[in-house]
Amino acid sequence: MSTHAIVRTRMAPSPTGEMHVGGMAMLLKNYAYAKRHGGKFILRIEDTDQTREVPGAVGRILDVIKAYGLSWDEGPDIDGPFAPYTQSQRLPLYKQHAEQLIAANQAYYCFCSKERLEQLREDQMASKQQPKYDGHCRVLGSDEVAKRLANGEPSVIRLKVPKDEQIHYTDLIRGEITVSGADVDDQVLLKTDGFPTYHLAVVVDDHAMQISHILRGEEWLSSTPKHVLLYKAFGWQAPIFAHIPIFLNPDGKGKMSKRKGEVAAQSFLDKGYLPEAVLNFFMLLGWGHPEQKEVISLDEYIQNFDPADISSKSVVFDLVKLQWLNGVYIRALSADELLEKLQPFIPADCPANLAKDILPLIHERLSILSEFEELSSFFYRNITVDPQVLSKKATPELVREQIETTILELEKLPDWNEQEIENTVRQLQEKNDWKRGQYFMLLRLSVSGQQATPPLFTMIVVLGKEKTLERLRSAGKQI
Repeated sequence: MSTHAIVRTRMAPSPTGEMHVGGMAMLLKNYAYAKRHGGKFILRIEDTDQTREVPGAVGRILDVIKAYGLSWDEGPDIDGPFAPYTQSQRLPLYKQHAEQLIAANQAYYCFCSKERLEQLREDQMASKQQPKYDGHCRVLGSDEVAKRLANGEPSVIRLKVPKDEQIHYTDLIRGEITVSGADVDDQVLLKTDGFPTYHLAVVVDDHAMQISHILRGEEWLSSTPKHVLLYKAFGWQAPIFAHIPIFLNPDGKGKMSKRKGEVAAQSFLDKGYLPEAVLNFFMLLGWGHPEQKEVISLDEYIQNFDPADISSKSVVFDLVKLQWLNGVYIRALSADELLEKLQPFIPADCPANLAKDILPLIHERLSILSEFEELSSFFYRNITVDPQVLSKKATPELVREQIETTILELEKLPDWNEQEIENTVRQLQEKNDWKRGQYFMLLRLSVSGQQATPPLFTMIVVLGKEKTLERLRSAGKQI
């Protein structure tokens, strides 16, 4: 177990693209666990794969974490006692530790060409063997190694895995795990360009930054034995591990991936999900509140979260539940708060004063902020009315009579308010013995072009007398 006096967790995203929702969910867990124990949460940028780095990705990663309302105690933009927090700025440290392993006979130089390694992999795959390095350079003598290095021959440094050793470690979620060294590859630690691989860098940095707990995705389970061996080779105390199950696609089939939809954390904000609602959703994936609450604040999550309580089974990224939760958070907003959050989603052709009037009518119906346009466009854009739908439950003659009579009565109203409009319409329906459902739907379709709208009479007030009468006349002409 860890002997660190203080809980220190970290998240170490790679700037090879946008922050994945899975990464944000993992970051939340590391953040919450550190805060629960009065510890520190560290952000580190793992940019050792220079060929895949995307320009500007670091800035976008930092921005989206902040947009979700989370922060870090040490990191690339604020530094801290173990700076720098960007791996490309720590290269001498990795080289020094790789050479230390060489000196201790825990690692070795490998001169195998790319072509040889590719052929080896093809042969192993053809014979249905697990692809891994065959140890070709593991037995090279020190004189030959020195000679080849002196000649400038390209080389990497590989971990010398003890093949006859059983590797043991404890996972907070999965319990005791044992792996045979014979099944572990002699992983590359330092590449020909002097950059470390993930395996060397993550161990060196986690030790140097005094990380006490490593909460990461289960895709790293196969790498953990290599990391355990590295900690042992350096004579360091390993941190506590917890490997979190992956998210499954919304259809429950396979790991959540870009092929099955947008997975960037920023994309959910762009679609109109509230960050606090998405965080709440992340909290519930594979973990449950002791009181089975579903709406949980960040502070409450911090007070209760323990990685040992996470289910070991993969969970479906349930978009239906996320949308429901988001609706709960939207309905909890005041009118002013909602109007402010809606600003990026209000179309340019929607008058500002009208948007404020529309909001009370759709507040309860919004589940995603981006739905504003869909739910409100008929207030400020031209509508299309299907004449066949208008007369679906009544004869064309009756429909024309209903529309013309309604226009005449509404034109007489001196005050355009909800009570006057409702009284007029209801009196017309009762006096003429029109079927209420048919008549009211006729009015709804005529003035909005839609069958599902906000309350009819409130909607008509917001539309205004001129536009309401104009649309009724237009509908009547189509019958």
